[in-house]
Amino acid sequence: MKNFTYTITDPEGMHARPAGMLVKEAKKYPCSINIIKDGKSADARKMFGLMGLGIKGGDTITVSVEGEQEEEAAAALETFLKENI
Repeated sequence: MKNFTYTITDPEGMHARPAGMLVKEAKKYPCSINIIKDGKSADARKMFGLMGLGIKGGDTITVSVEGEQEEEAAAALETFLKENI
């Protein structure tokens, strides 16, 4: 299992467009990917789950990746978050 934390730098937080892009990125990997904020967790492949977390600019999230290709997925998602959100 790989975990990393990331602080959202986009002042608008994770609204529909970046959440959709994150879902698309997460679906590239066969492993389980969860986003955790304030004790609540959502599957990174589920748009409504991500939106339900209410992630705002400045919030810190934890990304948990487990299973096949977890190393690649964690690295790719960390890069994606830094470049887009």
